[in-house]
Amino acid sequence: MLSIRRHGKTLASSCTNLTQKRTYVDVYMKWKRDPYFDNIEHILRSSQLKSVLGLKNCIVDDPNRCIPISAISKKTRQFDVSTKIAQFLRKFPSIFEEFVGPEYNLPWFRLTPEATELDRLERIVYQTSADDLRDRLKKLILMSKDNVLPLSIVQGMKWYLGLPDDYLQFPEMNLDSSFRFVDMEDGVKGLAVDYNGDKVLSVLQKNAMKKRGRRGEVNLEEIEFPLFPSKGCRLRVKIEDWLKEFQKLPYVSPYDDYSCLDPSSDIAEKRVVGFLHELLCLFVEHSAERKKLLCLKKHFGLPQKVHKAFERHPQIFYLSMKNKTCTAILREPYRDKASVETHPVLAVRKKYIQLMKNSELILKSRRNSFGFSDEGNVEKDLDLDFEG
Repeated sequence: MLSIRRHGKTLASSCTNLTQKRTYVDVYMKWKRDPYFDNIEHILRSSQLKSVLGLKNCIVDDPNRCIPISAISKKTRQFDVSTKIAQFLRKFPSIFEEFVGPEYNLPWFRLTPEATELDRLERIVYQTSADDLRDRLKKLILMSKDNVLPLSIVQGMKWYLGLPDDYLQFPEMNLDSSFRFVDMEDGVKGLAVDYNGDKVLSVLQKNAMKKRGRRGEVNLEEIEFPLFPSKGCRLRVKIEDWLKEFQKLPYVSPYDDYSCLDPSSDIAEKRVVGFLHELLCLFVEHSAERKKLLCLKKHFGLPQKVHKAFERHPQIFYLSMKNKTCTAILREPYRDKASVETHPVLAVRKKYIQLMKNSELILKSRRNSFGFSDEGNVEKDLDLDFEG
């Protein structure tokens, strides 16, 4: 259920002939669960997969392609693991193989043959998709205020953009001449893009051109958001009326100048929704933990309560409350698969998830072979794990 409060604030903009106005202040959404979006496997397992791949890369980067538990036992925060790292690794026997090392009788870990082969395929995907990955990073930076982002922001978005962990460590190999490293305020290092090419079009603009024909026949400002309501979700008449008017507002591309917009206007609201739509289109899973996006506010001209945009537009975004977090999901790629290009890294991530699922079968088989029930699961003695 949604409810709104209206008021008649109207402001004229000096840089547009249109009157910018705000037709509502607050939207309340009674959250409605959608089992389809709550159970998209590669989204549901994304956080755990990130930890798995981080540990996998740590092993692969070692010259011997194997490591003792002592090398990583104190890095739970780095790999975002809530249990002992040895215990976490043992959850995935189809990916990590444990053996007794040459020193101090400590557990060592290496990749299984299946995981080694998948790592090889992953690296091939990075090589063959280098241009695509670079363009996604470039688009992210071009949406920012001054076409520059702190390196910390870029690092934080690597997982969502599908970039390798060491992407920025080899700029001469991964970045082209349009990128440059710069010094920002307060000594912060940043990554900037100098772009003088053709106008960058958003996914919505490209889709509008495909539907309506040649470029000259399309007004790129007259774009409506594709809506995909959940079954049984009905809006009140007032909100339906507002939504119809909202769709008719000019579309401001996330790559265009927005400085002339009144931040409290509906046009600015549509620009924010357009930015979030384009951002999630760039991401591997077309989703992200909502709290991870809050750091983008300053650099993309987003309002203080940008997270409310997801709640105000439930027919465009879905909020999943699984895994004790709030994940924002763009509905369109999952309801109209031809509208948004599939990320090249998604297929290999799905293969890793399949290996993770195979681990569950292996562990179950081991428990059954030793006569243990699921309820009486007996773990290995972790006293060997050298957590000191």
